[in-house]
Amino acid sequence: MALNGIQIFKLTPKKNCKECGCPTCMAFSMKVAQGAMKIEQCPHMSEDALASLSEATAPPMKTIKVGAGAEELTLGGETVLFRHEKTFVNKSRYAVELCTCMDDATVEAKLAEIPKVDYDRIGERMYTELVYVNCAADADADKYVALVQKAAGLGRTLVLGCTDVEIAKAAVEVCKDSKPVLNGANASNYEAMNAVATAAGVVLGVSGKDLNELYDTVAALEKLGNKNLVLDVTGADVKETFGNAVQVRRAALKDQDRTFGYPSIVNLAKIAGGDYHLQAALAAVFTMKYGSIIVMERMTYAEALPLYGLRQNVFTDPQKPMRVEPGIYPMNGADENSLVVTTVDFALTYFLVTGELERSGVPLNLVINDAGGLSVLTSWAAGKFSGNSISAFFKENVEPKVKSRRLVIPGKVAVLKGDLEAKLPGWEIIVGPREAVQLVKFLKDLDA
Repeated sequence: MALNGIQIFKLTPKKNCKECGCPTCMAFSMKVAQGAMKIEQCPHMSEDALASLSEATAPPMKTIKVGAGAEELTLGGETVLFRHEKTFVNKSRYAVELCTCMDDATVEAKLAEIPKVDYDRIGERMYTELVYVNCAADADADKYVALVQKAAGLGRTLVLGCTDVEIAKAAVEVCKDSKPVLNGANASNYEAMNAVATAAGVVLGVSGKDLNELYDTVAALEKLGNKNLVLDVTGADVKETFGNAVQVRRAALKDQDRTFGYPSIVNLAKIAGGDYHLQAALAAVFTMKYGSIIVMERMTYAEALPLYGLRQNVFTDPQKPMRVEPGIYPMNGADENSLVVTTVDFALTYFLVTGELERSGVPLNLVINDAGGLSVLTSWAAGKFSGNSISAFFKENVEPKVKSRRLVIPGKVAVLKGDLEAKLPGWEIIVGPREAVQLVKFLKDLDA
C-alpha cells in the first residue's frame, strides 16, 4: 500500500536543506506521496530508507521499456484510472500485424505500407511504433524467423507473437539486440518461455484463457524472479477484451494489486480481424481504456490522423499547458532585416501558424511571446498578451537581434495596434489576418 506524507517524513533526514527544491522535508514528503517527486531526489536519504521507501512509493504499475536506441519505448507507470485525476503517463503505442499465414505479396505490401504513415503533429512524431509478428499454428521455425528478419528491416520495435518455445527461441536470437517483446507465455509454457526471455534480456508477454489464469501465470513468473512483463488482455471477443483491460488496470491502481501492475497488449487483429473500420474504432476505445500496445491489421492516414490526434489529447498533462519556448524563430531563410511576425506560445497556435508561414515562402522572423501557454484571445483577455508584455519582450529580446521594424500582430488582437505603436517607437505595426489559413495570401500581398 502506498505511504502517506507523514509516513515518508518519518524516514527523511529532516535537514530542511532545500537541495531537493522544496522548502522543508515535510513539503518534500507530501510531494513524494502525491507522486510529484521521487524519493531519490533527496540527496541525504540513507540507503536503508531508500530501500524501504522505493518499493512503497513506486507507481502501482511498473514502468517497462521495450526497444533499443532511438526506438526505445516506455510503457506503463500509470498512477490513475482517469486522466482528469492527475495525468496519464506513457501513451499507447500502435503495432501493425504481420503473420506467417500471409503470402509473400501481402507481407511485402504491408512492409512497404508501414513507413508511409510518418508525420509531425504539434512537435510529436506520429508513426507506427511497433510491428507485431504473429506465428500461425502451422508455421515452422524457418518461415517465422525469415518473417521476423524482414520485419526487423523496418527498424521498428518488434512484438513476437509466438507460443512455441523452440520457434520463439530461434526468432528472439535474430532480433534480441533490438529488445523486442516476446509475447508467448501462458499457463502451459511459462517456465520455458521465461528462460528464453530472461536469457535474451527481453520483455515477456503473458496471456491466459481468462483473468484468473492470467493472474496465476503472472504470479508464477514473479516467483521465478521475472517482473519484466506485459499482459496480453485480449479475450475471445470485444466485450471480454474490454472487461479484461479495465479490470486489470482497476486491480493494479485501485486495489493496489501489483500482480496485475503491468502494461497491457490488446490485439484487435484477433477480435476484429478483417473489419478495418471496427479496428479503427476499437483502437480509439483502447487508447482511452487502457491498451499500452494496440495491435491492428493496418495503419493508413485515414486511421492515423484521428487516432494519433486522440492519443495526443488523452496523454497530454491536463495540469500543464501545451506550450513552446518563447524566442525568435527565423523561417524561410530569414535574416535580421526580415519581416517580424508575432503570436503566443500555445503549441497548437504555434504549429498551425508555422505551417502556413512555411507555405508562404516569405522570409520572416517569428517571435513567440511568453503568454502562459494560452491561445491568442485567452491570453489577451488574461493580460498575458498585451501591449506591455509584448513591448517588454521585444525591447529585451528582439530589438538587440533584429534590425527590421515591421511587426505583424494577430488580427484577433487588432486592438493592440495603437498601444504597441506608443510603446514600440520606430516600429510599423501591421494587423494580420484573424485566421492562420489566411496568412499565405496576406504575406505574399504584403511582400509584393
